[in-house]
Amino acid sequence: MSDSVFLKELVKQVRALDTYGVWEKDSDEKLLGEKYIKTKEQLKEIPIIADITQEQIKDMRLLLQALALAFEQKTMEMANVVIEMSHEGFGRGVVIADKIVIVDKYFKDAHRFGYPTIEKLVEEGEKMLDKAIATYNEYKK
Repeated sequence: MSDSVFLKELVKQVRALDTYGVWEKDSDEKLLGEKYIKTKEQLKEIPIIADITQEQIKDMRLLLQALALAFEQKTMEMANVVIEMSHEGFGRGVVIADKIVIVDKYFKDAHRFGYPTIEKLVEEGEKMLDKAIATYNEYKK
């Protein structure tokens, strides 16, 4: 696994949900794979139109929370997550630091949300983190 700050925070967020130790023996790759990785074959099995579950919304929130925590580690500035999602899977998640929106992620067909590989998940997470830091530095007082 990568030494990405974003990835480490995401793993911490997912593992924090395991209050009974059920996932203790599972590798980080397996946990992230179950929550965030969707291959082309898996996407073909998911209907185009479907309602989103609370579990899926929680997984998207975890992703943004990991991003906010990684941002906090790198900048020492507190960040908060706000997510609004319709039952149909359309919505938006934002990460706010001070009065600045540092991440604005729009979700469409969120029941199909995922990444093809863990490497792509890390790449996208790091890209969002770098952009969040740049945005914050550009607009901070």
